[in-house]
Amino acid sequence: MDFRDYLRILRRSWILVTAMMLMGLLVGGSISALTSPTYTSETQLFVAIQSSGSVQELQQGNTFSQARVQSYVKTVDSPVVLQPVIDSLGLDLTSEKLAQKVTATTETNTVLINIAVTDTSAVQAAAIAQAVADSMIKAVDSLEKPKTGGSSPVSLSVIKPAVAPLTPSAPNTKVNLLLGLIIGLALGAGSAVLRTNFDTRIRGESDLRHVTNAPLLGGISFDQDATKRPLLTQASAQSPRAESFRQLRTNLQFANVTGHAKTVLVTSSLPGEGKSTTATNLAIALSQAGKTVCLVDADLRRPMVNEYLGLERGAGLTTVLVGAADINDMLQKWGEESLYVLTAGQIPPNPSELLGSHDMKQLITGLEEVFDFVVIDAPPLLPVTDAAVLAQHVGGVVVVVGSQTVRRQDLDKSIAALELVGANVLGVVLNRVPVKGPDAYSYTYYSHNESDSSSVQRLKATKTQSHRKQSQSATVMPPTEAAANQSEELRPAKAFPGINRG
Repeated sequence: MDFRDYLRILRRSWILVTAMMLMGLLVGGSISALTSPTYTSETQLFVAIQSSGSVQELQQGNTFSQARVQSYVKTVDSPVVLQPVIDSLGLDLTSEKLAQKVTATTETNTVLINIAVTDTSAVQAAAIAQAVADSMIKAVDSLEKPKTGGSSPVSLSVIKPAVAPLTPSAPNTKVNLLLGLIIGLALGAGSAVLRTNFDTRIRGESDLRHVTNAPLLGGISFDQDATKRPLLTQASAQSPRAESFRQLRTNLQFANVTGHAKTVLVTSSLPGEGKSTTATNLAIALSQAGKTVCLVDADLRRPMVNEYLGLERGAGLTTVLVGAADINDMLQKWGEESLYVLTAGQIPPNPSELLGSHDMKQLITGLEEVFDFVVIDAPPLLPVTDAAVLAQHVGGVVVVVGSQTVRRQDLDKSIAALELVGANVLGVVLNRVPVKGPDAYSYTYYSHNESDSSSVQRLKATKTQSHRKQSQSATVMPPTEAAANQSEELRPAKAFPGINRG
């Protein structure tokens, strides 16, 4: 993965990352609130060598004192220095416990000794620091005094007296909050990357490219109202969803640049990815472009096209395939454009055999002679073999991929099943793609406001009302009655030679 992939992961999991950062801040603040404040008081000693004052003696004395300073620092936490402090201040501590509160340091090439004492009381911290410095002076003087008598050649003096600090040295609330924020960010980012590696659901084009290089024909924008109003004609003409299907229609024509794939099979890997709504709206979009289109519901296990379009399903594809009716009598005109629908009919016990039969192939050939486009809604690829069998009789296949629904391994199996039967995969359609975010596909050029289009809606009110009445009244009549009553307006441009089995 490159840097852009990591950015996409962070944008996709921004809620998780933000939650972990807030949790880090909460933990850092809790630690600061629950920790008892401690105070640190410091004092500083200067180490000098007693000499006559000549330059050579001063240089030798300075070198000697620098070498001795490291040893003096080590003796600060010894009982020789700390026990007098305990006795003078009356502390209820042992020298080992007091040594944990005292810290002595020195800087390189200096003769300065820094002594810091930490305690829960600021006054006591200053008192202990000053007492340690005084005890240190006496201990060094005693240790360095010659055995033959005389004064010590080393002299320690306090150059920075200990004072009681006004603010606690710990806890450092700002540092704790910053560390909590950084740790939370790291944990959130790590969790996001880990979850992405284990989550194989396809969310966008980047995930799709890990499975197949098939052309991405379009992305259908997610619309919360699509469940109640799934049809393209029920959405605003300038809505992202409507624009998505127009883009799909255009890209499909470019994918079929040779014009050989007049019949397009629409399928998916699993149920619930939106293949039926995609096939239905694709047929509507093609008919709105002035094409004569036939929509065939070949999902003989769970047909949905008739429910979306408000048509009867008592007779349809299965009726024609078993020879009980002529296809001219089973086609139902829908809408104001040249869109004809062949519903599924009665659900048969052997869908795969019917869809893979010679009669089905002959039916598709006849439809291609009459219509500009034939759109077939097929069952999902993985649960049943119907779509793979039917894919051998069509010019091209469009695979619908439900965003955040199907996993990579499922789509991989579907593509492999189509390649096994030699199907011509025209491309892939991403369905329910978010309009915004790292996985967004659609780009809005025109803004849409419902109030701005109210006048347009009023102008279309009359046509919409007549269109609904026509759709609701479109029912399949018995073959004999239909042949007698069906007008020329409800028939395609010509009959289907070789398919009439009535």
